[in-house]
Amino acid sequence: QVQLVESGGGLVQPGGSLRLSCAAFGIFFSMYDMGWYRQAPGKQRELVAAITSGLSTNYADSVKGRFTISRDNIKNVVHLQMNSLKAEDTAVYSCNAHWKIRGVSYWGKGTLVTVSS
Repeated sequence: QVQLVESGGGLVQPGGSLRLSCAAFGIFFSMYDMGWYRQAPGKQRELVAAITSGLSTNYADSVKGRFTISRDNIKNVVHLQMNSLKAEDTAVYSCNAHWKIRGVSYWGKGTLVTVSS
């Protein structure tokens, strides 16, 4: 059974930091491109950061220089380190696993990040 389980969300003050984690179960993790997406109230879901199976990364312009995505192919975990958080970073953050060649994609249920004073 495939599961992506996010953790690490919560309430943080502007300027603070959080580290999100997504643990993957039931997939050949190293073969998947992994991504963090977010959806704020009333807005469309957007890609925040992604890391490919080959360890290439890309980021949304709004988070470049503040967020860092990384993966551990031994522990089957992908992390999102978020620094200098802003109110506009408030959203539900979801993890995605995508195996491009097979056209397979899985989603976690998400974790809420609230940036507020």
